[in-house]
Amino acid sequence: MTETFQITLEQAEAYETYLVPAVTGQWADPLLAIAGVGPGDRVLDVACGTGVLARAAAGRTGGDVVGIDLNPAMLEVARRIRPDLAWRQGDAAALPCGDGTFDAVLCQAAVFFFPDVDAALAEMARVVRPGGMVAIHTFAGLDDQPVYGPFIDAVLGQAGADARRLVDTYFSCGDVSALRTALEGAGLRVERTSSPMGVASYASWDALIDAEVRSTPLADRLTDRQLAEIRVEAEELLRGHRTPEGALDVPIRAHLVAARREEV
Repeated sequence: MTETFQITLEQAEAYETYLVPAVTGQWADPLLAIAGVGPGDRVLDVACGTGVLARAAAGRTGGDVVGIDLNPAMLEVARRIRPDLAWRQGDAAALPCGDGTFDAVLCQAAVFFFPDVDAALAEMARVVRPGGMVAIHTFAGLDDQPVYGPFIDAVLGQAGADARRLVDTYFSCGDVSALRTALEGAGLRVERTSSPMGVASYASWDALIDAEVRSTPLADRLTDRQLAEIRVEAEELLRGHRTPEGALDVPIRAHLVAARREEV
């Protein structure tokens, strides 16, 4: 994760309050399933954020879970929610863990933040035991996202083109073939892939803006007037995705890839 993506405690709280239930939380159980995580497994959640995946893993394993993130604010929120789990500050490219320590090493909605993806995957391969699994969740590229492409264009119309990296980064590791190649380059054997279409659910237009803008570093770049303009454009773009109750269900495609470290 680069300095650009270091966020404040307020933004980390907003991430947990808005983005986790709306978008990221739904992928925790599918990622654990594709990795085959079960009772007694020791699990590492790399770039854990506020800990939604680690919390879900603890429910399956009995609690032997470690979450690592570079961002202190994210870890502060994670500790507040689950003080019983192990939370550590650390870089994905230099994990503070011994070789072969974990049965499963997981990374949800974060690989696209890493300055050196290959180095991070090599570290994941190092700390998983022989025969253990490394599983990655990322989002499909914008060409495979029926709604988020136009929405991002609307945001950039207000934030400026120089903010593109803050909003399209989430879709920048959406090539499954490239991710497979990178995992194999780290000495892992890809066993399972899946590309499900999920739903980003928001209670209202304002909840969408809170989740996708206010809980990100974009919040520091936009005025209240610009946020209001984004809301107007979002209403027009997403009108067809309103539920009868007035909420929003926005399609979003993910990729899940599970790879095994070869037995020695």
